[in-house]
Amino acid sequence: MTGAGQAMNNASATGAADAATSASAASAASASAAGTLSNVKTPWETLPVTVKVNGVSHGPMDVPAGLMMIDFLHETLGLTGSRLGCGQGICHACVVIVDHADGSSETVRTCITGANDFDGKTVRTVEGHATQDADGKVSLAPIQQAFLEHFSFQCGYCTPGFVNAATVLIERLKRNPIARADLEAAITEGLNDQICRCTGYVRYYEAVRDVVLKTPGCLKDAK
Repeated sequence: MTGAGQAMNNASATGAADAATSASAASAASASAAGTLSNVKTPWETLPVTVKVNGVSHGPMDVPAGLMMIDFLHETLGLTGSRLGCGQGICHACVVIVDHADGSSETVRTCITGANDFDGKTVRTVEGHATQDADGKVSLAPIQQAFLEHFSFQCGYCTPGFVNAATVLIERLKRNPIARADLEAAITEGLNDQICRCTGYVRYYEAVRDVVLKTPGCLKDAK
């Protein structure tokens, strides 16, 4: 065989080997991707959810894996007080309160958090703040009453989120009181994530300040 022919045979063999190696690598990559995708829950699959909302237990029930908590509250539980704002977790109009076993609490965005993520948790929505006596008379929570008295809103769309954020702040101050001099900064931090498109921030802040000042145990040096 001539040198040219031998070179062609070698090149052909090398090309075939490279092709086999590439095919093997592609097959392995496909298998890996398939294995990864098999662990991803598609929106039409369901997962069991049991959650306590405003003192009432719901479930276990099968809930679509891709269903956001805001839709679960609205469509399944009929609790429409939480507002869907930006739908991207930015404005925080949709937040609810999640209560923990140690007595602490936090706000959680429901427009970007699946209902399945609330399985086993205790939740408060804006509907859970007011109380009703045996005669049906409704009494607003102090923060709700303060928002009304200060007219802390215009359209009111963001108000449920502010109610929940302010509630978490006030409850935290009851557990860990601060100095009066630090109150303004604490309110700013506590409400910082809440967006009001009508620019009602000053009145929201004033209302929260009034409630904190009137609530025993929130400030170390309160008179």
